[in-house]
Amino acid sequence: MKKRLTWTELPLILKTPFTVSYGSSSTRTAFWVRLENDMGWGEGTIPFYYGIDFNAMTDFWDESALREDPFPETVDQIQPWIHNGRASAPPSPAVAALDIAFHDRIGRLQQLPLYRLYDLPQPQPKVTSYTISIDTPEAMAQMALSLKDYLCLKIKLGAPGEEDLDEARLKAIREVRPDVRLRLDANAGWDSEDAVKLVRRLEKFELELIEQPTSKNDFAGMGAVQRATSIPIVADESLQTIADIDRLHEAGVKGINLKLMKCGGLAPAVAMIRRARDYGLKVMLGCMVETSVGVAAMSHLIGIADWIDLDTPLLISNDPFDGLAYQTDATLIPPTGTGIGLTLKNK
Repeated sequence: MKKRLTWTELPLILKTPFTVSYGSSSTRTAFWVRLENDMGWGEGTIPFYYGIDFNAMTDFWDESALREDPFPETVDQIQPWIHNGRASAPPSPAVAALDIAFHDRIGRLQQLPLYRLYDLPQPQPKVTSYTISIDTPEAMAQMALSLKDYLCLKIKLGAPGEEDLDEARLKAIREVRPDVRLRLDANAGWDSEDAVKLVRRLEKFELELIEQPTSKNDFAGMGAVQRATSIPIVADESLQTIADIDRLHEAGVKGINLKLMKCGGLAPAVAMIRRARDYGLKVMLGCMVETSVGVAAMSHLIGIADWIDLDTPLLISNDPFDGLAYQTDATLIPPTGTGIGLTLKNK
């Protein structure tokens, strides 16, 4: 039986080791999903600390490849096709890969870019934050200084038991880059009581936002941190479904960080952004360490976002795709063309 889609494992090589509160790595694994005749591309990528079995992802794609029912022809048909009445949901990055590929296919067939499929504003160039991973204060300051043209930096903090060192890290960076917009990401690394105290100490560094200060299930703790500061608290790991937005609004946080690999693709992402807007929440578009396929797909939603954190093609040395571009100040230039808008690099 002919397979109607295939997947390829892509080992991604990071330009520098990437360290967050969960651990450190110098490589990541991405999966490139291709519909038959290359009429749609998708990506499924998730870091090790999410605990998702890659075999569960590839088994789902192999199963989907043998289905004979017609591919979706409209965006409303995508998620029902993928889930197909299953009793349990497949891993979210596996769903995201098919969702992106089907959007790409529909866009190509209709000769439209992805944002037009939802009647969204045309995405305009926008500055993305660039991530500095956890290291010594001196090394992080040196990295910030070396990125002198970048306008916005996202600082990874939150290593367990290093709250005082986290303050020293941020102080060192601010001293060498008084001009830059700073975002802080604790990756769920702080206890809520410690986070409340620490955030008050960090306010003097003029932070644009603070991402996921507490554990992903501690919605009340996230709200407590938000009540302690005027800096927007932005949920990342706590946000996976549209129901989580309701809980985060009730807790009182001011923003969400949406990622296709967590929520299952573009169709859920658009619905979640609209729900967040109903509550008056600010929206960041984020990504895992992904290739340009996942990041370019997300870039089509820039027109309805407040912030973007879509820098990972800048962090890897072997992205195989063309079409997504960055200016020297880390301004992202969305792709043009139909569907996602990408091509393979010439080798």
